[in-house]
Amino acid sequence: MGIEILEFDSEHAVARMPVEGNTQPLGLLHGGAYCVLGESLGSMHANYLAQQGGEGRFAVGVDINATHTGSATSGWVTGTARVIHAGRTLTVHEIVVTDETGRRCSTLRITNVIREPK
Repeated sequence: MGIEILEFDSEHAVARMPVEGNTQPLGLLHGGAYCVLGESLGSMHANYLAQQGGEGRFAVGVDINATHTGSATSGWVTGTARVIHAGRTLTVHEIVVTDETGRRCSTLRITNVIREPK
């Protein structure tokens, strides 16, 4: 997929992904590629938050949805994941994916459940 992490801290995570190599037959960035970028960012950040609550805690995704409102055809897209909710057992992130002009192409929401070590 060619995903590159650009920023990662307690508040957000940012990564970019090339359009080339991730397109569907019409030459548009594949909707599934937006989902891979969004789920990667949201899940990594949820796991970061889970580990802040204690050693061995981990997050697993239970829901993801995406609304594609634009179509990238070249260059790179950038995803920014921000925490909507960070509780003891559940996290929710919104991921906004934009093209190189800053135009929003996709908005995703992912919910992760935080598990305790056995």
